[in-house]
Amino acid sequence: MSNQTIKVALAGAGAFGIKHLDGIKNIDGVEVVSLVSRDLEKTREVAEKYGIKHVTTDLADSLALPEVDAVILCTPTQMHAAQAIQCLKAGKHVQVEIPLADKLEDAQEVVRLQKETGLVAMCGHTRRFNPSHQWIHRKIEAGEFNIQQMDVQTFFFRRTNMNALGQPRSWTDHLLWHHAAHTVDLFAYQCGSPIVKANAVQGPIHPQLGIAMDMSIQLKAANGAICTLSLSFNNDGPLGTFFRYIGDSGTYIARYDDLVSGKEEKIDVSKVDVSMNGIELQDREFFAAIREGREPNSSVAQVLPCYEVLHQLEQQLNADL
Repeated sequence: MSNQTIKVALAGAGAFGIKHLDGIKNIDGVEVVSLVSRDLEKTREVAEKYGIKHVTTDLADSLALPEVDAVILCTPTQMHAAQAIQCLKAGKHVQVEIPLADKLEDAQEVVRLQKETGLVAMCGHTRRFNPSHQWIHRKIEAGEFNIQQMDVQTFFFRRTNMNALGQPRSWTDHLLWHHAAHTVDLFAYQCGSPIVKANAVQGPIHPQLGIAMDMSIQLKAANGAICTLSLSFNNDGPLGTFFRYIGDSGTYIARYDDLVSGKEEKIDVSKVDVSMNGIELQDREFFAAIREGREPNSSVAQVLPCYEVLHQLEQQLNADL
């Protein structure tokens, strides 16, 4: 694979699929040759804009193309695991957007199949790649900073079912299996220590959407660090996820790709990596792992412990209902 162009099929031409297409434009030696999405007209429009020749509403059509080496899945959460399995069975490398699955058994099956096939299978845990979090990671690895507590707020205003572009969604998002997955994985990754204790409580179940709109999660790592995570779809204020790293030698706040000290002093993270775009950096890692025949950062095997924790939390929440 070393010098050849990596040919990619991308499934899901929604808000996130477009972020990947924008990121891939900056990566040499990679070409998106097939676009899959459920609305053929909209998919054609996106394909035309990005110069993608093959358009379909069925992933199987893309997998049947012999030139396709790899697939990026930006489809609804409920389809992730089954489609990742479909890609691996077709002999294609696969990157699946977060979350890997919305049930532990499905995540375990993807990991099992990856081991069996030896293909690159990676999950889009973007926080591992954002320059702000990479900067912290390097400080921890250099022994200059140890997390005492991560205090994280994941806040959206989603009383109706909209996507990141404000368009109606065909599926329901999930605070636990999607939004908490980012922080559960990042906490263990940044601590370099497994999560040994996890608790959760949730607010009332929304009558139409059928999900909890508010949730609070506590985590403890084996090394003693703790994490407090608050999630809401009811929050009508600054939106997004804000990470406060409280450590033994400083406090840092990460807001997407921006990083400041606890006193709001800006920290320059522009030189941390080749781009400031976490999605592009994630895609670069995926393609580099394919070329180099190695396990990527955020491989499905590496993120599986996160889904074990989410499974425990879900059991706890269901027992409380």
